[in-house]
Amino acid sequence: MTSTPNATNWTGALRRSAERALPPEKLLPESQPSYVASWIYVFGALTMAALGIIIATGFVLAIMGPTWWHHSSTGHFINSMHLWSVELFFAFMVIHLWGKFFMAAWRGNRVLTWASGVVTFVISIATAFTGYLSQTNYDSQWIATQAKDGINATGGGALFNVLNFGQMLMWHITLLPLGVGILVVLHVLLVRHRGVVPPFAETKDGAK
Repeated sequence: MTSTPNATNWTGALRRSAERALPPEKLLPESQPSYVASWIYVFGALTMAALGIIIATGFVLAIMGPTWWHHSSTGHFINSMHLWSVELFFAFMVIHLWGKFFMAAWRGNRVLTWASGVVTFVISIATAFTGYLSQTNYDSQWIATQAKDGINATGGGALFNVLNFGQMLMWHITLLPLGVGILVVLHVLLVRHRGVVPPFAETKDGAK
């Protein structure tokens, strides 16, 4: 059965909605407004670059096992890259968030864009925390024992047992990274859909 422009099935409706929200020239633009040349707009891209290194090194660490970096010089190097890319990820993300906060980046119907970035930051903190708990060394043991009472006081210890290494490792390499990845993709698509927020001097968009 050949499809028609007026097809009423849900896949056709979904495709047309996606095409309206993100036409090719929006999804993959060839140029950006002149104000994007400012350094404050670079930190979002730097955050994603650091995230790419985190994912790549995390894959290697997951394949080789949770203790590989303790007895292998290559493992120690990969683990160090993973750690420092996380440090850069948070540094770039904090600068990006604060920059967008002072620019009121929710202007022009961009509330969901801003909110998705904030939620990504919160989930990233939990991901980094479970990463510290997965180090399999005395640091991770100390962090876990110090954190358990605070988490138990909230009632979260019934689900989130920081003394359970297996549980923390699985949260760190599956559920939380999946949440971060989905939100990052959503965030980028929202930026493409609404466009990059202009500075306040751009009165045309800033008046919205």
